[in-house]
Amino acid sequence: MRSQSAMEYLMTYGWAILVIAVILGVLFQLGVFGSASLAPKAKAGQCQVQILGSGSSTTHQLAGLCSPELPQYVAQLSGTGAVTATVPSSLTPSTGYTVTLWFERTWSTNDGVTHGIFSVGGGCGFPGSSGGSCDYNTIEIFKYQTNQWYFRTWSPNGPNCDINIPDSSISGSVWHQITFEDVSGSQLSVWIDDGTPTTCSQSSTVTAWQTSNMYIGEGYGPSSLIGSIANLQLYNTTLSTAEVQALYQEGIGGAPIRPQNLVGWWPLNGNFNDYSGDNDNGQGASVGFSGAWSSTYSGPA
Repeated sequence: MRSQSAMEYLMTYGWAILVIAVILGVLFQLGVFGSASLAPKAKAGQCQVQILGSGSSTTHQLAGLCSPELPQYVAQLSGTGAVTATVPSSLTPSTGYTVTLWFERTWSTNDGVTHGIFSVGGGCGFPGSSGGSCDYNTIEIFKYQTNQWYFRTWSPNGPNCDINIPDSSISGSVWHQITFEDVSGSQLSVWIDDGTPTTCSQSSTVTAWQTSNMYIGEGYGPSSLIGSIANLQLYNTTLSTAEVQALYQEGIGGAPIRPQNLVGWWPLNGNFNDYSGDNDNGQGASVGFSGAWSSTYSGPA
């Protein structure tokens, strides 16, 4: 009698249990229950840099809750628009600088389309061109129609540097950290995540930007990112390989590693504000924010 009751119970509830198990399996597969999805999320501005003192005695320090929590939001672009800000006055190309950001690309590999990520000083001409088509100082990060990534500085004095990386080497629908730095106009270095940097030497020195414009999510052309971007940090000095690796290990919500040299910090966590202490807040055009972004983020290896 008991075995018959147990069988009736299984027949009655077995299908419901099976359906629930299948649904849970699908949700796990989609990353809904992944560590990134369940991790606590940082609010905009909960960590920022305070500037204390004045003149030569000025100090910069992190203030607030600065543990590397995942952001609540990231900026999202669909191929048009950008976040525009003013180039920080202390970001001078002749003394060296570092740009570091997190991004996720959602276009198909080798699609033959240009996708810009970041630029300072205005866009430039066709990659590898010379003369009047590129007659000003600029830095750019973009993927060109030839399915090559270009990390470049350009000066009308030349010669200049293009670091080229195949499009297929940066996987899609995965978050990556890009770090791009210029050592006083003489050498470029590019890191994808925390790997070995790719370098390029140049003999020209970019002395000043052509314009005071900076574009986040836009580069050459202009062309815009199809994907998401977060945690852009600008430094008026170069970082060591160990510091680049430490930033990567902090993850997408990591705080600046050298507050004293930080000249711009746009987490893009639901707004376009600059939390470096300089308050160089940006303006967004055709830029939205996604709160359901973390399913494609696995964090540092």
